[in-house]
Amino acid sequence: MRFDVLTLFPGMFRSYLDESILSRAQARGLIEVAFRNIRDYSTDKHHTVDDAPYGGGAGMVLMPDPVVAAIEAVERERPGGHVILLTPCGRLLRQERARELAMMPHLVLICGRYEGVDERVAGGYAREELSIGDYVLCGGELPALVVIEAVARLVPGVLGAEEAAAKDSFAGGLLEHPQYTRPREFRGTAVPDVLLGGDHARIARWRREQSLLRTARVRPDLLAQSNLTDEEVAFLGKQGYVVGPWKKG
Repeated sequence: MRFDVLTLFPGMFRSYLDESILSRAQARGLIEVAFRNIRDYSTDKHHTVDDAPYGGGAGMVLMPDPVVAAIEAVERERPGGHVILLTPCGRLLRQERARELAMMPHLVLICGRYEGVDERVAGGYAREELSIGDYVLCGGELPALVVIEAVARLVPGVLGAEEAAAKDSFAGGLLEHPQYTRPREFRGTAVPDVLLGGDHARIARWRREQSLLRTARVRPDLLAQSNLTDEEVAFLGKQGYVVGPWKKG
Protein backbone atom coordinates (compact mmCIF):
# COMPACT_ATOMS: atom_id res chain seq x y z
CA MET A 1 0.00 0.00 0.00
CA ARG A 2 1.24 3.49 -0.88
CA PHE A 3 0.81 6.75 1.04
CA ASP A 4 1.75 10.03 -0.64
CA VAL A 5 1.89 12.90 1.86
CA LEU A 6 1.68 16.52 0.66
CA THR A 7 3.10 18.80 3.34
CA LEU A 8 5.19 21.89 4.01
CA PHE A 9 7.18 19.96 6.63
CA PRO A 10 8.20 16.50 5.39
CA GLY A 11 10.95 16.34 8.02
CA MET A 12 8.35 16.01 10.76
CA PHE A 13 7.51 12.43 9.74
CA ARG A 14 10.68 10.41 9.52
CA SER A 15 11.49 9.97 13.22
CA TYR A 16 8.12 8.31 13.79
CA LEU A 17 7.97 6.29 10.60
CA ASP A 18 11.48 4.95 11.11
CA GLU A 19 10.59 3.14 14.34
CA SER A 20 8.72 -0.01 15.40
CA ILE A 21 5.90 -1.57 13.36
CA LEU A 22 5.73 1.04 10.61
CA SER A 23 9.47 0.83 10.02
CA ARG A 24 9.30 -2.96 9.68
CA ALA A 25 6.28 -2.71 7.39
CA GLN A 26 8.20 -0.39 5.07
CA ALA A 27 11.30 -2.60 5.13
CA ARG A 28 9.17 -5.61 4.15
CA GLY A 29 7.51 -3.69 1.31
CA LEU A 30 4.03 -3.91 2.86
CA ILE A 31 3.59 -0.15 2.88
CA GLU A 32 5.37 2.72 1.15
CA VAL A 33 5.33 6.33 2.36
CA ALA A 34 6.48 9.15 0.08
CA PHE A 35 6.50 12.91 0.59
CA ARG A 36 6.10 15.97 -1.58
CA ASN A 37 6.90 19.40 -0.24
CA ILE A 38 4.07 21.71 -1.29
CA ARG A 39 6.51 24.61 -1.40
CA ASP A 40 8.36 22.91 -4.27
CA TYR A 41 5.29 23.53 -6.44
CA SER A 42 5.06 27.27 -5.91
CA THR A 43 5.90 29.32 -9.01
CA ASP A 44 7.28 32.63 -7.74
CA LYS A 45 10.86 33.34 -6.72
CA HIS A 46 9.93 33.53 -3.03
CA HIS A 47 8.25 30.10 -3.09
CA THR A 48 5.04 31.59 -1.70
CA VAL A 49 2.40 29.08 -0.65
CA ASP A 50 -0.03 31.17 1.42
CA ASP A 51 -1.86 34.48 1.32
CA ALA A 52 -4.33 36.52 3.37
CA PRO A 53 -7.96 35.36 3.26
CA TYR A 54 -10.44 37.17 1.05
CA GLY A 55 -12.95 38.97 3.23
CA GLY A 56 -10.40 39.67 5.94
CA GLY A 57 -9.58 37.85 9.14
CA ALA A 58 -6.56 36.64 11.04
CA GLY A 59 -4.03 34.16 9.71
CA MET A 60 -3.07 32.96 6.26
CA VAL A 61 -4.60 30.44 3.88
CA LEU A 62 -2.77 27.89 1.74
CA MET A 63 -3.15 28.90 -1.89
CA PRO A 64 -4.73 26.36 -4.26
CA ASP A 65 -2.04 26.59 -6.96
CA PRO A 66 0.87 24.75 -5.28
CA VAL A 67 -1.40 22.24 -3.53
CA VAL A 68 -3.18 21.27 -6.74
CA ALA A 69 0.11 21.14 -8.62
CA ALA A 70 1.43 18.67 -6.03
CA ILE A 71 -1.73 16.55 -6.34
CA GLU A 72 -1.41 16.52 -10.12
CA ALA A 73 2.26 15.53 -9.90
CA VAL A 74 1.31 12.50 -7.80
CA GLU A 75 -1.49 11.65 -10.23
CA ARG A 76 0.89 11.72 -13.18
CA GLU A 77 3.29 9.38 -11.42
CA ARG A 78 0.71 7.05 -9.85
CA PRO A 79 -2.81 7.56 -11.24
CA GLY A 80 -5.91 6.77 -9.24
CA GLY A 81 -4.89 7.72 -5.71
CA HIS A 82 -7.65 8.47 -3.20
CA VAL A 83 -7.06 12.11 -2.20
CA ILE A 84 -7.83 13.05 1.43
CA LEU A 85 -7.65 16.53 2.97
CA LEU A 86 -6.86 16.48 6.70
CA THR A 87 -8.96 19.20 8.33
CA PRO A 88 -10.91 19.80 11.57
CA CYS A 89 -13.95 20.36 9.33
CA GLY A 90 -13.83 16.81 7.98
CA ARG A 91 -15.63 13.59 8.77
CA LEU A 92 -14.39 12.02 12.00
CA LEU A 93 -12.00 9.14 11.37
CA ARG A 94 -13.39 5.95 12.90
CA GLN A 95 -12.15 2.38 12.86
CA GLU A 96 -14.73 1.38 10.26
CA ARG A 97 -13.43 4.03 7.86
CA ALA A 98 -9.83 3.00 8.58
CA ARG A 99 -10.73 -0.55 7.52
CA GLU A 100 -12.26 0.76 4.30
CA LEU A 101 -9.21 2.87 3.53
CA ALA A 102 -6.92 -0.11 4.18
CA MET A 103 -8.53 -1.81 1.20
CA MET A 104 -7.38 0.97 -1.12
CA PRO A 105 -3.95 0.61 -2.75
CA HIS A 106 -3.03 4.30 -2.73
CA LEU A 107 -3.89 7.23 -0.45
CA VAL A 108 -2.83 10.86 -1.01
CA LEU A 109 -2.90 12.87 2.23
CA ILE A 110 -2.97 16.68 2.11
CA CYS A 111 -1.68 18.37 5.27
CA GLY A 112 -3.23 21.78 5.79
CA ARG A 113 -1.50 24.63 7.66
CA TYR A 114 -2.21 28.10 8.98
CA GLU A 115 -5.95 28.91 8.73
CA GLY A 116 -6.50 26.03 6.33
CA VAL A 117 -6.51 25.30 2.62
CA ASP A 118 -8.35 27.26 -0.07
CA GLU A 119 -11.83 25.71 -0.35
CA ARG A 120 -11.34 25.08 -4.07
CA VAL A 121 -8.91 22.28 -3.19
CA ALA A 122 -11.51 20.49 -1.08
CA GLY A 123 -14.29 21.18 -3.55
CA GLY A 124 -12.53 20.12 -6.71
CA TYR A 125 -9.60 17.83 -5.92
CA ALA A 126 -10.00 16.04 -2.59
CA ARG A 127 -12.19 12.94 -2.60
CA GLU A 128 -12.94 13.34 1.11
CA GLU A 129 -12.07 15.41 4.18
CA LEU A 130 -11.04 13.70 7.42
CA SER A 131 -10.63 14.90 11.00
CA ILE A 132 -9.05 12.98 13.88
CA GLY A 133 -11.02 14.80 16.58
CA ASP A 134 -12.94 17.84 17.68
CA TYR A 135 -9.94 20.05 18.34
CA VAL A 136 -7.54 22.19 16.31
CA LEU A 137 -3.84 21.52 15.67
CA CYS A 138 -1.21 23.66 13.98
CA GLY A 139 -1.34 21.55 10.83
CA GLY A 140 -2.26 18.26 9.22
CA GLU A 141 1.01 16.46 9.81
CA LEU A 142 0.00 14.71 13.03
CA PRO A 143 -3.42 13.75 11.60
CA ALA A 144 -1.64 12.32 8.55
CA LEU A 145 0.53 10.16 10.82
CA VAL A 146 -2.59 9.01 12.65
CA VAL A 147 -4.24 8.03 9.37
CA ILE A 148 -1.10 6.22 8.18
CA GLU A 149 -0.81 4.16 11.35
CA ALA A 150 -4.54 3.47 11.75
CA VAL A 151 -4.74 2.25 8.15
CA ALA A 152 -1.35 0.55 7.83
CA ARG A 153 -1.85 -1.72 10.84
CA LEU A 154 -4.91 -3.15 9.06
CA VAL A 155 -2.90 -4.06 5.96
CA PRO A 156 -2.37 -7.85 5.95
CA GLY A 157 1.06 -8.78 7.29
CA VAL A 158 1.82 -5.50 9.05
CA LEU A 159 0.94 -6.75 12.54
CA GLY A 160 2.76 -9.80 13.85
CA ALA A 161 -0.49 -11.40 15.05
CA GLU A 162 -3.19 -11.04 12.41
CA GLU A 163 -5.97 -11.49 14.98
CA ALA A 164 -4.70 -8.54 17.04
CA ALA A 165 -6.45 -5.91 14.93
CA ALA A 166 -9.73 -7.82 15.09
CA LYS A 167 -9.69 -7.60 18.90
CA ASP A 168 -8.75 -3.93 19.20
CA SER A 169 -11.00 -1.30 20.69
CA PHE A 170 -13.72 -0.27 18.20
CA ALA A 171 -13.13 -3.35 16.03
CA GLY A 172 -16.35 -4.90 17.34
CA GLY A 173 -18.06 -1.61 18.08
CA LEU A 174 -16.98 -1.59 21.75
CA LEU A 175 -13.92 -0.55 23.73
CA GLU A 176 -11.42 -3.29 24.47
CA HIS A 177 -11.49 -5.13 27.79
CA PRO A 178 -8.74 -4.54 30.42
CA GLN A 179 -5.42 -6.31 29.89
CA TYR A 180 -3.06 -7.72 32.54
CA THR A 181 0.41 -9.30 32.60
CA ARG A 182 3.04 -10.20 35.25
CA PRO A 183 3.37 -9.75 38.16
CA ARG A 184 0.17 -11.33 39.50
CA GLU A 185 0.06 -8.71 42.25
CA PHE A 186 1.32 -5.14 41.95
CA ARG A 187 1.29 -2.78 44.92
CA GLY A 188 -1.76 -4.37 46.46
CA THR A 189 -3.75 -4.89 43.26
CA ALA A 190 -4.04 -8.45 41.95
CA VAL A 191 -4.87 -9.81 38.53
CA PRO A 192 -8.54 -10.97 38.44
CA ASP A 193 -8.76 -14.66 39.38
CA VAL A 194 -10.80 -15.52 36.29
CA LEU A 195 -7.76 -14.83 34.08
CA LEU A 196 -5.61 -17.29 36.01
CA GLY A 197 -7.86 -20.36 35.99
CA GLY A 198 -7.43 -21.49 32.37
CA ASP A 199 -11.19 -21.67 31.71
CA HIS A 200 -11.29 -20.03 28.28
CA ALA A 201 -15.08 -19.83 28.12
CA ARG A 202 -15.19 -17.97 31.46
CA ILE A 203 -12.34 -15.71 30.34
CA ALA A 204 -14.14 -14.85 27.09
CA ARG A 205 -17.34 -14.06 28.98
CA TRP A 206 -15.48 -11.90 31.52
CA ARG A 207 -13.71 -9.99 28.77
CA ARG A 208 -16.96 -9.34 26.94
CA GLU A 209 -18.63 -8.11 30.13
CA GLN A 210 -15.68 -5.85 30.94
CA SER A 211 -15.77 -4.49 27.41
CA LEU A 212 -19.46 -3.69 27.80
CA LEU A 213 -18.91 -1.99 31.15
CA ARG A 214 -15.97 0.07 29.95
CA THR A 215 -17.90 1.22 26.89
CA ALA A 216 -20.99 2.10 28.95
CA ARG A 217 -18.86 4.09 31.38
CA VAL A 218 -16.52 5.89 28.96
CA ARG A 219 -18.19 5.89 25.52
CA PRO A 220 -21.91 5.22 25.94
CA ASP A 221 -22.51 6.62 22.46
CA LEU A 222 -20.91 3.49 21.00
CA LEU A 223 -23.50 1.21 22.60
CA ALA A 224 -26.25 2.66 20.45
CA GLN A 225 -24.34 1.43 17.39
CA SER A 226 -23.59 -2.05 18.78
CA ASN A 227 -25.61 -5.22 18.34
CA LEU A 228 -26.16 -6.28 21.94
CA THR A 229 -27.98 -9.45 22.96
CA ASP A 230 -30.85 -9.39 25.43
CA GLU A 231 -28.53 -11.03 27.94
CA GLU A 232 -25.98 -8.24 27.52
CA VAL A 233 -28.64 -5.57 27.90
CA ALA A 234 -29.82 -7.29 31.09
CA PHE A 235 -26.23 -7.50 32.38
CA LEU A 236 -25.72 -3.78 31.87
CA GLY A 237 -29.03 -3.07 33.57
CA LYS A 238 -27.92 -4.96 36.66
CA GLN A 239 -24.78 -2.81 36.74
CA GLY A 240 -26.84 0.39 36.68
CA TYR A 241 -26.71 1.22 32.98
CA VAL A 242 -30.03 1.67 31.18
CA VAL A 243 -31.15 2.12 27.58
CA GLY A 244 -32.40 5.38 26.04
CA PRO A 245 -29.88 7.00 26.16
CA TRP A 246 -27.23 4.75 27.65
CA LYS A 247 -26.23 6.26 30.96
CA LYS A 248 -25.52 5.32 34.54
CA GLY A 249 -28.87 4.89 36.34
